[in-house]
Amino acid sequence: MLRLSRELEVGEATVKRWLAGKGLTIDRLERLAGLCGMVLGDLVREAEEAPGVLAHELTLAQERALSSNIFLSFLFMTILNGIQPDETAADFSVPPREMEAALTRLERLALIDRLRSGRVRPLVDRNMVFRKLPLRNLFETHMKRVFFELDYGAPETIYTSEVVKLSVAGAAQLAELLERFRGEVQSLADRDAEKANKDRDWFGVLCVMRPLEMDPIRNAWWELS
Repeated sequence: MLRLSRELEVGEATVKRWLAGKGLTIDRLERLAGLCGMVLGDLVREAEEAPGVLAHELTLAQERALSSNIFLSFLFMTILNGIQPDETAADFSVPPREMEAALTRLERLALIDRLRSGRVRPLVDRNMVFRKLPLRNLFETHMKRVFFELDYGAPETIYTSEVVKLSVAGAAQLAELLERFRGEVQSLADRDAEKANKDRDWFGVLCVMRPLEMDPIRNAWWELS
């Protein structure tokens, strides 16, 4: 919001009203479109081509295809979180031919939609949950070690942990709390993108809960006697 107000040279309250559809004129719409590298006609076409209800879960075939290549799955996640492919290509030095091949594959999997303006949008709700085996295995193979080989004593590693005793109902509520936190992380990233287009880096965030394995604790207790 702050970046928009600076670019448009108006107050943040004015930007909020415009984004809510209040006080908009053709000229103001064109200025907003220009910030996205678009013209008003592009916005009209995007509205006409808007997808219907977004999918809330991937099919098994889609998960299998994504899990076949870690870059393909990563690219899909970035698009899901509002980052356009050209930015990802610049960050990872992906040649145009390879990026085009990846986007074509995602399009054939009905995971993205490419607009005439050149922009890409997901056809899946960003709050979807991966419930099937292929992408869970992909995380197990490629991402798990990133988190479990961390130096938790290093100052750049920010983490928190807690041990609680919960009923089945309480555990279900905790799982919902983790999902809400995920949504808050997404919202924070959206706000941050508005304020600072430069000097951003990639961060991994993992939220996990599971019943504790109690045997090591029991064994440690006996060792004290």
